[in-house]
Amino acid sequence: MSVTLYVCTTCRAEGDPPEGPRAGARLHTALAEAFTGEAVRVEPVECLSVCKRPCTVAVASPGRWTYVYGDLDPANAAAILRDGLPRYAATPDGIVPWRERPEAFRKGVVARIPPFPA
Repeated sequence: MSVTLYVCTTCRAEGDPPEGPRAGARLHTALAEAFTGEAVRVEPVECLSVCKRPCTVAVASPGRWTYVYGDLDPANAAAILRDGLPRYAATPDGIVPWRERPEAFRKGVVARIPPFPA
């Protein structure tokens, strides 16, 4: 599975302390640890511009559609992504049939971006 998971590290959840790590940074740490040694590259990004739906990630892979998902909880996002990423990687174009997507992917989708032209 060759998937890149871009994690917005600047996402701020309600109740985040002004001086403490933001929810997005906590999400990145949790996902980087959860996917260590696996074929998922976890990349921090400064902003995905989905501030009204923290925490946000983008799932991308060469030749496939990229999906942006919001409303992830740093505490359980790894389990959700462990369920959804293999389904994404198993498709030729990244489009997982609606009914086969984890519920968080159905409800949390913010955008679907076409593959970059060859």
